[in-house]
Amino acid sequence: MKRFAILALSFYTAIPAIAQEDPFETVITPAFSPVTWERLVNAAEEPENWMMYSGTLDSQRYSRLDQITKSNVSELEMKWSYQIPVIDRAETVPTVVDGIMFITEAPSNLAAVDAQSGRVYWRYDHELPDDLRICCGRNNRGVAILGETLFMSTLDAHLVAIDARTGNVLWDVEVADYQAGYSKTAAPLIVKDKVVTGIAGGEFGIRGFIDAYDPVTGELEWRTYAIPGPGEPGNDSWSGDSWKTGGAATWITGSYDPDLNLIYWGTGNPGPDWNGDVRLGDNLYSDSALALNGDTGEIAWHFQFTPHDVHDYDSIQVPILADIQYQGSTRKVMMWANRNAFYYTIDRATGEFLEGKAYASQTWAQGLDANGRPIRVPGMAPTYEGILVSPPIVGATNWYSPGYSQQTGLFYVTSFDGEQEFFKRDEDYEEGERYTGGGGRYNQPMDAFHSSIRAINPATAEIEWEFPIMPRSSAGITTTAGGIVFTGSADGYFFALDAATGEELWHISLGARVHAAPMTFAVDGKQFVTIASGNVVYTFGLKDD
Repeated sequence: MKRFAILALSFYTAIPAIAQEDPFETVITPAFSPVTWERLVNAAEEPENWMMYSGTLDSQRYSRLDQITKSNVSELEMKWSYQIPVIDRAETVPTVVDGIMFITEAPSNLAAVDAQSGRVYWRYDHELPDDLRICCGRNNRGVAILGETLFMSTLDAHLVAIDARTGNVLWDVEVADYQAGYSKTAAPLIVKDKVVTGIAGGEFGIRGFIDAYDPVTGELEWRTYAIPGPGEPGNDSWSGDSWKTGGAATWITGSYDPDLNLIYWGTGNPGPDWNGDVRLGDNLYSDSALALNGDTGEIAWHFQFTPHDVHDYDSIQVPILADIQYQGSTRKVMMWANRNAFYYTIDRATGEFLEGKAYASQTWAQGLDANGRPIRVPGMAPTYEGILVSPPIVGATNWYSPGYSQQTGLFYVTSFDGEQEFFKRDEDYEEGERYTGGGGRYNQPMDAFHSSIRAINPATAEIEWEFPIMPRSSAGITTTAGGIVFTGSADGYFFALDAATGEELWHISLGARVHAAPMTFAVDGKQFVTIASGNVVYTFGLKDD
């Protein structure tokens, strides 16, 4: 571990911080109020802050800030930028508490900056081994905070607790063995007095799980496996011993309902990805939404989107929770646009399927039955020669965050209409090596396909509007009380849409792919919007009077 402190120079005197002296250096310590569980539960009441990965526990990514509106968003200008030292794509969503911004960097680093100016308080670099086993990039998407402590996942499958004022490490625990293919990329989620976190590595034949840790000691409080073991309900959905290497990683941050005391978390594809011959059955709980008791981790209910998945249609999308009007009454629902190209509205108290329809191009299913189970089109499984299927391996959407507007009642998702040839191969499991059983290839250039931001009515699953974007975007979405949808695109644009109509209101070219979700906050009564593009974090605000 290396912790880098920034020397206190004269131009820092305007920053609201406390200077601490030691014999070797003067460290600027950022000043903020401790983040209690009560503050996190009521995060929507503090729209000036963005205190967790999805903004609030329900993951709506809806901010009550309304200084930036549909009428003045065109006046946005860049206020500052932060250059991440490592040249790698940034997938970070910064956390902001009382004017202090915490930015995770690739591969597993963290910086604290002044949210109004971008000036650095401290940086922490997590030292990584040279022989990492990772699938899809050297990524880190964010942190969680409780009290005065930040919690960060690392690519070598560790969970690290860091003093938010100094950048010093408080504890560092190994969650799993990275040499067996386990890794961690997502922001943890605070649930009462626990740090809840998932695991990545679904392409390495791991066994997925969701953990809860003591925030003070780092001790494991409970672990819930995403694949049931022998004697547990669902284990018989795996043929033979295939459950041992069945994947079902949990690599994106979930959501939480304090009233129901339920944690909602998505699980990834079964392993091997494309050859289902060696794992016959539904393969529970892969490609599922899990509802877990917040105190014990016990599974209250599950909903499997894609039983016996052979197309790598991970269900690792962020679940959005809201209370909506549905068929004449108020229902507590979970909204989910799945990688498999179907949108779902589910009762989040019981797991009951309410609505579901395709929201993007797909050829693998005829539709959904009354329980939300897909009705498969025969002959669409991967073959040794290859077969053309839609959506492609990247899915109709993927890990990037959807959004929900409390003003419009609409759910927003970045979608992709594409197709790909899927093929399978025979492959033996070897610990620490990729275990995928096939792959895919495009037979057309990417610009032959269609991408868009789509707005979906969760009460009907109907698409209300769409805004075309360049294929294939991997930017998340944030909505605001100013009536705006903020998002980005693959060709490096950051833009704002009218949340009610989809009309473009403003855009700017950032010069590199937007591979993260925007967030918004306020300091001294001024609203800002932040987005990562390439390996730079940009912050925008309205032009000064």
